[in-house]
Amino acid sequence: MTRAGARIGVGTHFRYDGEAVEVVEMAATTAGNEVVLKDGQGRLLRLSLRELLFSDRATLIPKETGPSSDDAEEIASVVLGQLDEEGRRQILERAEHIRELLTGYRSGSTELAREGEPRAPYTPTLSLDARYAAKAAELGVTDRTIRRWVADYRRHGEAGLAQRASSQARSFGRADDRWVQTALEVMVEHTGESKPSRKIVIDRTQARVIARFGPDVVPQPSQATAYRVLTELERRHPLFRLSTKRNRDIAGRPEGQYGKLRPTRPGEYLLMDSTRLDVFAFDPLTLKWVQAELSVGMDWYTRCITGIRLTPVSTKAVDVSAVLFQSFRPRPAGRDWPRHAVWPEHGIPRTVLVDVEAATGPGLASPPLVPETLVVDHGKVYVSEHLTSVCRRMGISIQPARLRTGRDKGPVERYFRTLREGLLQVLPGYKGPDIHSRGERPEDDAFFFLDELEAIIREWTAAVYHCKPHSSLVDPGLPGLRMSPAKMFEHGMARAGYIEAPRDRDLAFEFLQTKWRTVQHYGVEIGRRRYSGPGLPEPGIRSPYDSPVKNGWPFQVDPDDITKIYFRNPTTREWHTLTWEHAPSAEMPLSEDALTFARQLAASKYRFPDDRLAVADLLERWNLGLGTTIAERRMALRLSREQAGIELPTSEEETVVSLPSVRKALGQDEQNAELREPDVVTETGDDDEADLEDLAGEDDFYADALEDV
Repeated sequence: MTRAGARIGVGTHFRYDGEAVEVVEMAATTAGNEVVLKDGQGRLLRLSLRELLFSDRATLIPKETGPSSDDAEEIASVVLGQLDEEGRRQILERAEHIRELLTGYRSGSTELAREGEPRAPYTPTLSLDARYAAKAAELGVTDRTIRRWVADYRRHGEAGLAQRASSQARSFGRADDRWVQTALEVMVEHTGESKPSRKIVIDRTQARVIARFGPDVVPQPSQATAYRVLTELERRHPLFRLSTKRNRDIAGRPEGQYGKLRPTRPGEYLLMDSTRLDVFAFDPLTLKWVQAELSVGMDWYTRCITGIRLTPVSTKAVDVSAVLFQSFRPRPAGRDWPRHAVWPEHGIPRTVLVDVEAATGPGLASPPLVPETLVVDHGKVYVSEHLTSVCRRMGISIQPARLRTGRDKGPVERYFRTLREGLLQVLPGYKGPDIHSRGERPEDDAFFFLDELEAIIREWTAAVYHCKPHSSLVDPGLPGLRMSPAKMFEHGMARAGYIEAPRDRDLAFEFLQTKWRTVQHYGVEIGRRRYSGPGLPEPGIRSPYDSPVKNGWPFQVDPDDITKIYFRNPTTREWHTLTWEHAPSAEMPLSEDALTFARQLAASKYRFPDDRLAVADLLERWNLGLGTTIAERRMALRLSREQAGIELPTSEEETVVSLPSVRKALGQDEQNAELREPDVVTETGDDDEADLEDLAGEDDFYADALEDV
């Protein structure tokens, strides 16, 4: 029987420095045990036993071959672990028969003898050949089979009785290896193409095999075997079962082991990404459904969402800068938000401070922090000059992700999926993640305006997402503990200390777009709009800037509110607000897109329109549009109230419907206010069509209605 160890003594052979040597003497001295080695030429070498055993220069040559790491045989736990319960029971029963044959007892020991043992045919006094014949007759097998079982049992124990698959057996049956490799080659070539059928892959494989090796050289497998080969190759390179997009993602995986950045503190890495939402919303200009795009910023260490921006159709560079600015200066929380969803004004976790209640205002919607590194993709808005200049000004480094590698921003991609499954799919207007999941007419249910939808997402993130434990948020010291993003932020503060965010009141101006214009006697003209106001330099003063426009000055422009622009005096470093000449006609913030839409309307109605006429006509259209569609919106609100009154089957829908932003958008807060305060006369305008007729000519009604736009 082989042993895992070997005896070291006189006569033991070693390979020392590449030569075969033999131990001829062992002696114990005051310096320790020593050995004398003799090589093939009769030369002697004395060295310590410790050096012989632990030196890399010496290798033992045992007389008996014992197990080693390069053995072809598997260890017993691997062999037995591949058996099911029935197979393991058969192996144990066969081992009992072998022990009874060798010792007369099924347990192999006289101390554990069962009743009636040893049986007469297996008495130890009988010859081994007689016992072999008796056991073969009992089990109904040949004597040769019994002898093979005994040899396997003596060599490997119970594991030797298990059926071991041949290491040379091929995984593809009788298919030729050359045909299999060619089929895999054809499958890899279809990675970037449309999904083929298995038949066309088999035909192309056969044609390539004939062209490469010649006819009748490589045998063509049968149709059933070829289909089995493709099924086995599907595990290596998916092509037929999954979608083509998923197959391309799998094919684009790195060859080696996965690696990733490992944040150690809050603010070390800020992930930013945009996605098209799977829900429709209402455009306040045309009152038609539009597709919305969501841009978010996420702290990688805590998974906290630090910035949210919802835009119609597509995202611009200024929108991304607005998301980044929310990390420095978070948006205020809603006054009706639950307390656990509100962050203190100063951003420190509420468990750190004692005087949390002393904070003024409703609190913050997200934790403020200063990002050190911005991880973005190669989208046009993320590599724009505007965002890079803002990051350079704030001392933030930008680390682009790899091209078409969404896993580099895995946490924020997972947030988008959680948002879709936890919130969007229970909102009206949900259209599914792809065209195959879309309903018949999901746009008929869309009645949320963009600002309402953004408020709902912001509140759901603060009240649900930040407070729900995540499986990926763990402390290496407590691997079984699952923490929420809010708790992880507290953990990070205790681990890394509080990160102070800049509190410059004029910080927001640096996140706006910069337009270079000259100063004229009438002011500044940007996009056919003229601005003027105090603090504007005189027309004759030479600009100290080396601008792309001759004698140009920098002006900060907000595309979402073009009624004002901002200018900083290069001498005093003070910011000044310049007002558009037609701003009094708007009486509300007006975006660049809204003005463009107004000009198109005016050009279709008037021969010589101007901006004042265009804005006035746009406001009239807003009033008329809101006035004529309120009835339709009321019906949608009533229907949503009826649907919300039904007990929903899942807790996620109950959580979403209970959000104050959703209740406010659905009109449930007004209905509950009427039930709570019956004596107070309130002007709702959303439940009574008679009230609509009475208030149709009053300006205050439309002013209140436009507050949602």
